[in-house]
Amino acid sequence: MAKMDQINRRILRELTRDGRISNLDLAERVGLSPSACLRRVQELERAGVIAGYRAVLQPAAMGIGFVAYLAVGLGEHSKAAQEAFERAVAQAPEVVECHNVTGTIEYLLRVECADLPSYKRFHTDVLGTLPHVTSITSYVVMESPKDLRA
Repeated sequence: MAKMDQINRRILRELTRDGRISNLDLAERVGLSPSACLRRVQELERAGVIAGYRAVLQPAAMGIGFVAYLAVGLGEHSKAAQEAFERAVAQAPEVVECHNVTGTIEYLLRVECADLPSYKRFHTDVLGTLPHVTSITSYVVMESPKDLRA
């Protein structure tokens, strides 16, 4: 396990802001020599603290104009019902996040579609056909003033 000191926290903060930063620039920003910085980054990767690097996409540029969070309740709380639901949403490209949560519902989904009609099709033709789904509450995203997901 990597030690989480202030320098490692600064490294992670800088990499979160810009995963493509050069080691030389990263070292300068966190106050280390390039070799010491590279060793720390490699240790954070080996320890699993840094799980990977990815591109941050602009949904509107990809034709995604509708984003919603869905609270989904299941009528049956068996392992088989949950696994069937999870398999179904794994196949749905509109579902970009699926979280099994506690509380009055079983799942929280993040759904991204081109527009309202395409969301309605997903809601009706995909979620609406799943046998154990008993409730769907949609929360439409109007704006995201803070979104730190990479």
